[in-house]
Amino acid sequence: MIIAISITLFFIILRFTVTVFNFISNPKLTRVNRAYDNLVSILIPARNEEDNILTLLTSIHQQDYENYEVIVYDDDSSDGTYAICSAFAQSHPRFTAIKGGKLPEGWLGKNHACHQLAKKANGKFFLFLDADENISNGLINSAVHRMQLYNLGLLSLFADQQMLTIGEKTTVPLLHYLLLNLLPLRLVFLTKNAAFATACGQFMLFDAAIYRENHWHKLVRDQIVEDAAIMRQIKLAGYNGEVLLANGMISCRIYKGYGAAISGFSKNALAAFNYNIIGLLVYILLLIAGPMLVIMTLNFQLMFFMAGLIILTRVMISLSAGQNVFYNVILHPLQMVNLVIIAFLSIQKHLTKTVVWKGRLLRG
Repeated sequence: MIIAISITLFFIILRFTVTVFNFISNPKLTRVNRAYDNLVSILIPARNEEDNILTLLTSIHQQDYENYEVIVYDDDSSDGTYAICSAFAQSHPRFTAIKGGKLPEGWLGKNHACHQLAKKANGKFFLFLDADENISNGLINSAVHRMQLYNLGLLSLFADQQMLTIGEKTTVPLLHYLLLNLLPLRLVFLTKNAAFATACGQFMLFDAAIYRENHWHKLVRDQIVEDAAIMRQIKLAGYNGEVLLANGMISCRIYKGYGAAISGFSKNALAAFNYNIIGLLVYILLLIAGPMLVIMTLNFQLMFFMAGLIILTRVMISLSAGQNVFYNVILHPLQMVNLVIIAFLSIQKHLTKTVVWKGRLLRG
């Protein structure tokens, strides 16, 4: 019992220390006033995104960067995605819509779509965006500045998350919670060790010359968590990569409703642990069962110490991510319950080989 409690407290203190490091180091994209004129190819893979895509296209058209092209690859959608994109492109000459075909054997859909987009792009930089996002003024200039300042092969941003329903508020904050609670983001850039590698497919800005040499999406063609896999390849190849928070310059409603969030996160959860079921279970055990053991001791000083660290952790992460502190503190227990559900479903889908996303069966 004493050993288990000691391990739990060590785990909580370690995660608190990582959170403090991230909070103090403030890993956010810095806004810059300098204007750049490099051609940026904005590349958007889209599958069944008729409800979202027009918002993104409009936000790109209205942003302040001047030298860009936009290519949308319709990934065999069954809805009106291509029609919407094609109609928009007809009245906006910088925009192009491509109709994709059937997915080749051995590829996952998004990876193949991104690979096809890169082959059509002409820019000095390739910017891959998800179709359900909204970008703001300053984003591209600030990102290009960062790429050139630090000689980056890849800059990835975690977008600000929009949450409209209570179901989303009890699930979506887990993304930033796990990120800022487990990984010192500055180390992605500061160390060449590929173990410190993560990324977010919501925003992936590549040096196009380096991309053309390595064809990153082809290299990870069958990977579900392709963003982190590409960052590992970037670092293994000796290039610089960096991951930052978007600092209000790009937002996304990643999932609409509780069911979509549970389904979406369970698709990626085990993959994020490199399909190590034991590793995921140990993490969940320490995160959930550990604090329960501390509560069972009825040692109020110990309980107060633990609760204080957890609350301070949620406060710092919420402020860093631009999220509501009150909601994340109050809803923390429900978020932890949902994390257990997500982990269980992720393991179940992997073992039964039923990982499905947007109508496609993915590798289990």
